Amino acid sequence: MALYLIGDLQGCDGALQRLLETLDFSPSRDTLYLLGDLVNRGPASLEVLRRLKGYGGAARCLLGNHDLHLLAAAHGIRPTHRLDTLQGILQAPDRTALLDWVRHQRMAMHETLEGQDILMVHAGVLPGWSPVLTMALAAEVEAVLQGPHLSAFLGQMYGNTPAKWNDDLQGADRLRVIVNALTRLRFCTTDGVMEFDSKEGAGTRPEGYLPWFDVPGRQTAHMAVAFGHWSTLGWLGRRDVLSLDTGCVWGGSLSALRIGATPAANELIQVRCEQAQRPGN
Repeated sequence: MALYLIGDLQGCDGALQRLLETLDFSPSRDTLYLLGDLVNRGPASLEVLRRLKGYGGAARCLLGNHDLHLLAAAHGIRPTHRLDTLQGILQAPDRTALLDWVRHQRMAMHETLEGQDILMVHAGVLPGWSPVLTMALAAEVEAVLQGPHLSAFLGQMYGNTPAKWNDDLQGADRLRVIVNALTRLRFCTTDGVMEFDSKEGAGTRPEGYLPWFDVPGRQTAHMAVAFGHWSTLGWLGRRDVLSLDTGCVWGGSLSALRIGATPAANELIQVRCEQAQRPGN
């Protein structure tokens, strides 16, 4: 049995197929942990969703900002953008089943894999959030995604404010901060004020901000946090950070990390992707 963490697919089913062949993946034996942004910008978002849905429990998926955008577009909340590649899903005969599957995926996962304590999110974790709090807040969003008020939530989900978490936040503001941290975060201040304009690598941080994982005193620094979202950061394999978005849809690679018996035994496996889209979110 092998366990793999996989970075952003963004509709690149061909690269995923080659990666799974390289891994000799078997859904009856192995488990994939997909770190969000399953769809959009790549040429085969529909095929990605059908594949992952078909794997059942062998594919455990997080939702990223592009996956939430799919739900918002499907509910008429947001228009599709010029570079979006979601029409195949939105026009598919199995659209309803696929969208229902998407909204039942996770916002965060906390697992012990081969003895390693790993917290998985799409983008980041605010420095003041413990693993327990992160999972509890993710569950709040999951409950709304899976509940009867999905459209109302999607209509209030977008925006950059509040930019900082507060335990007293309620309603749409509370859920928006959670979503923004888990699916959009790259930089924040030492007291957790988020910044959403900068999309370059960690070395180009805005004045007064740090990559979220470098904030001193981060409450998840004692464990490995695995995430995607940040293609300009690329692969980063530290004791406390596993960054796995290596820009497949932008002409980079699709990456999988095979989890070993110890962090030193983890193995990074990559395949090149032929896509050459313009870098972005």
